[in-house]
Amino acid sequence: MKKILIADDEHKILMSLEYSFRKNGYEVFIARDGTEVLEFLKTIIPDVILLDIMMPNLDGYSTLEEIKKNENLKNTKVLFLSAKNNPKDIEKGLEMGADAYVTKPYSIKKLMQQIEEMF
Repeated sequence: MKKILIADDEHKILMSLEYSFRKNGYEVFIARDGTEVLEFLKTIIPDVILLDIMMPNLDGYSTLEEIKKNENLKNTKVLFLSAKNNPKDIEKGLEMGADAYVTKPYSIKKLMQQIEEMF
């Protein structure tokens, strides 16, 4: 079973994504900010991390920097899922090493397809 870690500070987004990914056979872990993501990563190695950028405590960019330092996570796919849709934000996310950048609002169906294609 593939593991996905979803990080977002918006409850409704977390719940809809959690439901959709569980329904599609994923083991789902939920974090509400970057510090929670890093805590999870001490005990699990997810196949995919969906990462919002604008989160309290530790934003998505800083979280990605920490993820990239961890050799155990080199095969983990990281997707930014953000309302920041400026081309410069997208470029920054991809240059930092994200595997994809999806802007909000998004289609859950297309998001699922994009993630499945990564494997």
